[in-house]
Amino acid sequence: MSVAEPRRIVLFRHAKADWPQVPDHERPLAERGRMDAPVAGRKLADTGITFDLALCSTAIRTRETWKLAVQELPHRPKTVYEERIYEASPGELIAVLNELPDEARNVILIGHNPGVHGLAEILAGSAAGDARARMNRRGFPAAAFALLSYDGHWKGVEPGVATLTDYWAPSE
Repeated sequence: MSVAEPRRIVLFRHAKADWPQVPDHERPLAERGRMDAPVAGRKLADTGITFDLALCSTAIRTRETWKLAVQELPHRPKTVYEERIYEASPGELIAVLNELPDEARNVILIGHNPGVHGLAEILAGSAAGDARARMNRRGFPAAAFALLSYDGHWKGVEPGVATLTDYWAPSE
């Protein structure tokens, strides 16, 4: 299969979660998160990317974030709820990406910090414009996402191979 057209990877942190007396995996979105998730979805739609696949953590807050954000996209991608994304390190997230089928060109991963932010930093060997400066300045707050471009097969995803092409975070 040709990889002439770059793959795109969006790393999307769940929106703001509430802190009720429940196990961490079961934490729902806070009111702010329920407002920010659709805004992030509209910003994702503005990228013009048609996602082939969404990989979402099984945690309640990531599932709720994706449910609200995906409604704003013109095309709903196949969604796979992946337990390994919850509490994953950047290396564990790379292992998940390495298993993707090459037919998937554009993938969004909905997960958690510090893994998602760490993965964005690790994969981005270069950056377009001020994307890295904006990400460094803002960090990776709830509902933020990083857009990376990568030339190659999924099995070849490793540190430094991608370009950070865009970054977005909701205003505080």
